[in-house]
Amino acid sequence: MKSGGNKDMPNTLIQSDVTLEPFDSIIRKFKSGEYIVSVYGLGHVGAPIASAWLRAGVTVIGIDKSAKVLENTRKGMTHIPEPMVNETFTNGLNNNKLLVYDDPIQASHNSKLKMICVPVLIRKNKADLGAVREVALAIGSGLKRNDVVSIHPSVPPGTTEKFLIPLLEKSSGMRAATDFFVIYNPERIYEGRAIFDIEEAHPGIVSSNDDYSLDLAEKLFGLIYKKGIVRILGIKTAEAEKLFEGVYRDVNIALANELAKFSERLNIDFWEAKKAANSQNFCHIHDPGIGVGGACIPIYPQFILDVATRNKINCRITKTARTINNDMPSYSLNNALKMLPRKVIRKSKITILGLAFRGGVSDTRLSPTYDILKELTRLKIKDVIVHDPLVKEDSLISKFKNVELINNIDYAVTNRDLIILATNHQEYLRLNTSVIGQTPIYDGRGYLNPDNFKKNLYRGIGRPIQP
Repeated sequence: MKSGGNKDMPNTLIQSDVTLEPFDSIIRKFKSGEYIVSVYGLGHVGAPIASAWLRAGVTVIGIDKSAKVLENTRKGMTHIPEPMVNETFTNGLNNNKLLVYDDPIQASHNSKLKMICVPVLIRKNKADLGAVREVALAIGSGLKRNDVVSIHPSVPPGTTEKFLIPLLEKSSGMRAATDFFVIYNPERIYEGRAIFDIEEAHPGIVSSNDDYSLDLAEKLFGLIYKKGIVRILGIKTAEAEKLFEGVYRDVNIALANELAKFSERLNIDFWEAKKAANSQNFCHIHDPGIGVGGACIPIYPQFILDVATRNKINCRITKTARTINNDMPSYSLNNALKMLPRKVIRKSKITILGLAFRGGVSDTRLSPTYDILKELTRLKIKDVIVHDPLVKEDSLISKFKNVELINNIDYAVTNRDLIILATNHQEYLRLNTSVIGQTPIYDGRGYLNPDNFKKNLYRGIGRPIQP
């Protein structure tokens, strides 16, 4: 087998003493159930990926650290409200295609392809790879010759080569690209349509540091990516590619936020200007907003900045964009509070519409609403309601005194002094003057139609400020 020929790839090795199974035989065995895929982590990434394999007719082992998640999976349920996942899990269980394991080492031993789908969190602006470490050691302990390991979360460039592969080699006693194969396949999903994104929306990115693994990745992941495969020889490049996707969006959101603030000062309707500007094919101005949340866009730039700092690289645009977007909750809240007489702010009854980081999902990770709550707490405002139609309970809310999380929209907007829209849930489009009465509303997403409210009671990001 030929190596990739890249001197920067220390794990690219020559395999000469092992007979490799033909690709068509490998694919046939996955389709027949002789070879099994194990998915480590059944969360926002793992549950849809496991579903995609099941929908392709492949047998899947589901494994998760949470006993509750495993219990739900055995019932054909997922805690992630993604379309088609529950149905797919139920069908998989009924057809004996979905197996649920408690033992991660046994799951590795009984599977051919082991997929690492655990989250990579951020701690002090650095990647927290603790979950990846735990899973890698378990996989390595059950690893067999010619097995395949793939990793799917977004990680800093160099993570697979310098962190994951050494762990697998140490725990298995074998060598990557000689005894087993490593693939990086970054997830490219959008919550609320994850299975569609895997199967239909985007080509899959597959990468490895040697030719054989890359060819195998293309054949194997071609079973679930109907849009095709993009090959990258060099895992570090693919790791960077995934982060570039998020940084592009973060930078463009920051630009939109800057232009929205510019428009407000000049009494310009940003949204009208944006719509006209984007009619030019090369212009793609994003939407501004009260903040950037979720486990993707706010985190990827920090991975880039951390690696850049360690390598003495000045990524000024990326850093500036993060600063602009991090400041948006405070900026938006200040504008919202200007709708109230200063002397009554502390005694005001304030409702925040939306706890999820964006509309249509129940995911609250890094939601800008938390930043708003912190500021309201600092201002000693004691009557705060948070409404969200999709978030039924939230452990972080309990940490804020005098904050109540409810699901009744009519209660949330009745007899309040100020309403702040923080999340663009579709349910909020029904709001108008007849619903909220004389309560002022600040539209932190530019989501509502200003004509549905009395002009002196509506203010929104990027909207002309009414006298």
